Amino acid sequence: MKTAVVTGGAGFIGSHIVDMLIREGLSVTVFDDLSSGDRANLNPKAELKVLDICSAEAREEMSRLQPDVVVHAAAQISVRKSMEDPIFDTHVNVDGLVNLLTPFREGKSPYFMFLCTGGALYGEQEKLPADENHPIRPTSVYGLNKALSEHYLRFWQEQYGLRYLSLRLGNIYGPRQNPHGEAGVVAIFCKTLLAGKVPTINGTGEQTRDYVFVGDVVKAFELGMKKEVTGSYNIGTGKETSVNELYNNLVAAMGLNIKAQHGPAKAGEQLRSVIDNALAKKTFNWAPEHSIESGLKITADWFAAQSKN
Repeated sequence: MKTAVVTGGAGFIGSHIVDMLIREGLSVTVFDDLSSGDRANLNPKAELKVLDICSAEAREEMSRLQPDVVVHAAAQISVRKSMEDPIFDTHVNVDGLVNLLTPFREGKSPYFMFLCTGGALYGEQEKLPADENHPIRPTSVYGLNKALSEHYLRFWQEQYGLRYLSLRLGNIYGPRQNPHGEAGVVAIFCKTLLAGKVPTINGTGEQTRDYVFVGDVVKAFELGMKKEVTGSYNIGTGKETSVNELYNNLVAAMGLNIKAQHGPAKAGEQLRSVIDNALAKKTFNWAPEHSIESGLKITADWFAAQSKN
C-alpha cells in the first residue's frame, strides 16, 4: 500500500485531501499542531501526529516514514497577519517547508504536492485572468513566501530529483472552512447569518476574487497525482466574483433576505484577482465542476447543519 503524509491534514483543505487519498487506497499520516485544524475534520482512517512542521520531530518523522506522497497544506494563511508579523510568516511558510524537504536529499524522494496561491502570488494583475506566465510580484509577505517556496521546490527538483506539483489556488471555500484568510469571508458570512446578525462587507464590495469550491480543488490534486504532473498550475474558475455578488448568492442559497452593511475598506486590499486554468485543463484535464451558486449552496447547507449540532 502506498503511503502519504499530509501536513495540515486536520485543516479545511487538508482534511478534504486526506479523505481523497484514503478513498484512493493510500495509508495516510497527518502532521498537524491543531493551532487552526480540528480533530473533528480528520478521517478516522488517518493517523494523526500532533507536531509543529518547523520542529526537529517533524523532520525526523518524515525521514522515518519515507512516504510515497507528501501533501504540504500546513501554512500561515492570513495575508494581514503576514504583514503584521513577517518573521512568523516566514518561519512557518518557508522554514517549515525546508524542514520537511531536508530528509529528501538522497535516496528515495516522494511525489510532493504543494498548496500555493494564485492571487497573492501575482499581486495586482496586468491582465485578467492571469496565466502562469504572469509576472510574480506579490504585495504581501504571505505571497512573497509562497513564491519563495516554489523556488525551493524547483531547487530540490534540480539538485535532488524531487518530483513536485505546486497548485496556485484561487480563493477556496466550502464545508469545514474556518474564517481565516481572504476566502474565509464565506465562513464569516455563514456564521453571522445563522446567528441572526447582519454581516459587514468591507468597502464597496466590488473587489473581486476567483472563488473555487473545495471539492474542485481536491479533484485537481487527485488528477495531478495520478499523472504525477510536475510544475506549477493555476487552479481557479477564470471568473471574477465580487464580494457583493458572493453575498447575494449566499443569502439566496440560505433562503434569506438580509441586506449586508458596509464598513470601511481594508488598507492595501487587492482590488481584482482572477486566474486562468487553461494549462491545468490541457495538462491533466482539470476544470471546475461547481458554479458559485452550487458551491455556495453545498457550503451553506453544511454550516446550517453544523449550527444545529
